[in-house]
Amino acid sequence: MNDASGRQGEQSKISSKNMNLSVTVSKLKRDEHKLAKLYDFKKYLDPSKFSFPEKMMEMVPKGTPPYLDNGEHYVERIARALAYFKQCALIGPSGTGKTHIVYLVSELSGLPLWEINCGLQTSVFDLFGRYVGLGKENWIDGLITSWVRHGGILYLDEANMMKQDIATKLNPILDTRGHMVLTEKDNELIHRHKNAFLIISMNPFSSEFAGTKPINAAMRRRMSVWLNFDYMSVGDKVDQKEIEMVAERGNISLNDAEIITKIGAKLRQEYKTGDLPYGPSIGDLVNWGKIVSDGANILEAGIETIVSMTSDDLEIQDEVIKIIKKFVGEK
Repeated sequence: MNDASGRQGEQSKISSKNMNLSVTVSKLKRDEHKLAKLYDFKKYLDPSKFSFPEKMMEMVPKGTPPYLDNGEHYVERIARALAYFKQCALIGPSGTGKTHIVYLVSELSGLPLWEINCGLQTSVFDLFGRYVGLGKENWIDGLITSWVRHGGILYLDEANMMKQDIATKLNPILDTRGHMVLTEKDNELIHRHKNAFLIISMNPFSSEFAGTKPINAAMRRRMSVWLNFDYMSVGDKVDQKEIEMVAERGNISLNDAEIITKIGAKLRQEYKTGDLPYGPSIGDLVNWGKIVSDGANILEAGIETIVSMTSDDLEIQDEVIKIIKKFVGEK
């Protein structure tokens, strides 16, 4: 299942001498041992070998659903990349499960997760730290500085929208130097924690992804492993496992799930060619199915869920409705 939308979070304050930030803590519970048996990751990231303060353990995701792939073994390959090189990159269109799998790797390995969306206008001060009040008595570490000091997984989402000044400050942390110079705090030298891992993710660079740019060469060289993600079903290629998952999680018949998945595959194809601004994830299709399970027909449920999600533009919404009608046999 390539989305993390099933998580319900609450904001919990994590405070210490060098740390003051909000993190999302999942409230869901399930059999972690059963989930761990699905993946052969312990030879790379054994949670019994990591130790963090209790407050940081609240930053480890809980209740992350399994990740369904077609034998690519993404979980194990990410774990291997982190074990060997401490960092890796994930690339693929929105809705293919990149964020979901980062949450899953964090939970399975017991590593606290620090998450940054690089598409947001986050300042260097928010990420690296600043003095608060008058004088230099009260310094507060930013999120990246806290990660360097304390360890865990730093997840940079939409990394090819990262500001250049932030990327430049990351470079010495990610190469053989393994440290950061906190120029904002009298050039304090901070060595990278031995269990500080980095994962970046991004959409493929193209004109259809507004705000993206080719990741700079210096950052690219520091990512030793690149993993490519794609949808399970695109265009005429429809994966039976995705149909079964939509049926199971949406509580609908296999026939209805097949129709919804085929529509989703068509919408994803239109998205990848730049004709639509959004391609639905498995979670989106499951939500569509849940409305169907409550008594709505596929078209009615699609209008409530996937149509408006695709775009606010009425012309684009009409195009999505036409695609749905084509598959359900309506004029």
